[in-house]
Amino acid sequence: MASIGHTNLNAKLVLLGDMGAGKSSLVIRFIKGQFLEFQESTIGAAFFSSTLAVNNATVKFEIWDTAGQERYHSLAPMYYRGAAAAIIVYDITSSDSFAKAKKWVQELQKQGNSNMIMALAGNKADLEDRRNVPAEEARLYAEENGLFFMETSAKTAVNVNDIFYEIAKRLPTAQPTQNPAGMVLENRPAEGSRTASCCT
Repeated sequence: MASIGHTNLNAKLVLLGDMGAGKSSLVIRFIKGQFLEFQESTIGAAFFSSTLAVNNATVKFEIWDTAGQERYHSLAPMYYRGAAAAIIVYDITSSDSFAKAKKWVQELQKQGNSNMIMALAGNKADLEDRRNVPAEEARLYAEENGLFFMETSAKTAVNVNDIFYEIAKRLPTAQPTQNPAGMVLENRPAEGSRTASCCT
C-alpha cells in the first residue's frame, strides 16, 4: 500500500572528528554492516550513500567521511558547506578527541548551515574500562550546544544505525531547494524610460 504524502529527501551528511575516533568505522558499520579491526586513515574524504525509510519519507544520505588529520582540516569546509547534518565523533577513551570534537562544533556553529542537525557521537563505547570522557559530561555539552548525543560502538554496532535514523527523523520534511551552481539571473521587465548608451 502506497503511503499518501510520501516524500523523497536527499541530505548531505558529514562526519567530523579527530583522527582515530572511528568516523570511517561508523560509516562502514552503518553502510555495510562490517567492522575492520585495523581501519586505514582516510585521506582527504571518502564518499558513501545510503537510503533509509523513516516516517513518511525516504531519505538518501550523501555521506562525506572526512579525514581527521590536522593537515586536511583546511579541506573540511568544502565537505560541510551545504550539509543538512553532521556527526561529530570522538573516542570515549581520549580526552583530546573530545576537545577536538568541541572545536568542530564551534566551527560548525560559526560557519556551517544554520539549520544543520548536529549529533555528538561518543564512539568506542565497547571500551568502557578505558573511558576518559564521562558520558554525562558529553551529554551536558551536547544539550548546551543544541546537539543530540549518543554513545556508539562501531565494533559491536551499538547505536550505529540509531544515530543515522535519528538524524533522518529530524530532517525537515521539505528541504529548501539548493541553487544550482552558477549565476542567478533575475527576470526584470526592461525600464522603457531609460536608454542604454555608451560613451556619451
